[in-house]
Amino acid sequence: MSCRISTAISVTVLAALLAACQSKPVAQSGPSALDTMEKVAVAANRCWFKSGDPAFKSYDLAPELTSFSGRPRILLTRKGSSDIRPLLVVQAEGKPARLDAFGPLMNEQLGTRIGTDVKRWAAGNSNC
Repeated sequence: MSCRISTAISVTVLAALLAACQSKPVAQSGPSALDTMEKVAVAANRCWFKSGDPAFKSYDLAPELTSFSGRPRILLTRKGSSDIRPLLVVQAEGKPARLDAFGPLMNEQLGTRIGTDVKRWAAGNSNC
């Protein structure tokens, strides 16, 4: 009977040792894509649209933060146009979030300002 007890203890100890040796996932630091895009969307709405900024007067903001693809985003489209293709897409992916901005507006003079604003807002500075 003592042989069975020591075997049971050995199996338990072996299982505990194996569990301790398995690699554990390392937590990734930094804000998630959703957290980042929420900050950007709120600031873009406040600074570009609610403020009456003339540079954005001919555009509409369309936030798409609920994303099954894991890429929450905001879109700028031409105001009042039946063409639904976005002129600007700002999206984030992963944790920590990686930002990307693209579309025809990024190739215009306004693109430099958009890039600067988005980076600032993503970093946590909500100033306009």
